[in-house]
Amino acid sequence: MQLYDQLLQFPLFQGMSHDNLAQVAGHTRFGFLKTTAGQKVISEDAPCNQLYFLLAGTLKVETRSDDHSYTVIEQLSAPCMLQPEGIFGYNQHFTHTYTAIEESSFITIGKDEITRLTEEFLIFRLNLLNLYATMTQKLLRQPWRHHPENLSERIVRFLTTHCLYPAGPKTFRILMTQLANEVGDSRLDVSRALNQMQDAGLLQLHRGRIEVPRMERLQTIKRNEGTSN
Repeated sequence: MQLYDQLLQFPLFQGMSHDNLAQVAGHTRFGFLKTTAGQKVISEDAPCNQLYFLLAGTLKVETRSDDHSYTVIEQLSAPCMLQPEGIFGYNQHFTHTYTAIEESSFITIGKDEITRLTEEFLIFRLNLLNLYATMTQKLLRQPWRHHPENLSERIVRFLTTHCLYPAGPKTFRILMTQLANEVGDSRLDVSRALNQMQDAGLLQLHRGRIEVPRMERLQTIKRNEGTSN
């Protein structure tokens, strides 16, 4: 596959003409990275001085709470970009740890090159603005979503809002007492609600760990089911 065909997999380059893509491919300093299964790609708090474009493979993504009291583990598959918002703004560091689940390959582009591309190509600049605007709009809508009406919904809301993507397998490393504090209820009631979800086949409970095989199924819990307030 030609380099410009690979670039078209990512939203920053979509809509660019063949001539523009050929110019980008010929005049941009790209980095190329291949990783083996189990290899750590990026660590939390590492400087975000380049964009990573995952061309092939699957990554494990670990995200820890600020006080390190719980961790969420999920997966990302190609093609995707890793935290494009981190290259600009107040906190220019990665907030997740990425590890290759299988052999994976990346293209990287440094911040200086990203800045140059925004100056030279209008469509690239608009794509970057649209990406950031969409992320901002989604965040701004969160406080206006329907308030959970019962404990089961509050648990689902907590789990969902702590995922990068609300679908696929997730692992939550969290103690029952910590989850109870997060959703504002007793440990006993949280345990009952989680066991009801487990009986429904929506998740599996382990010591200090909740496994969700398919996050999209967990979000189908209807209001007024499970433990009420």
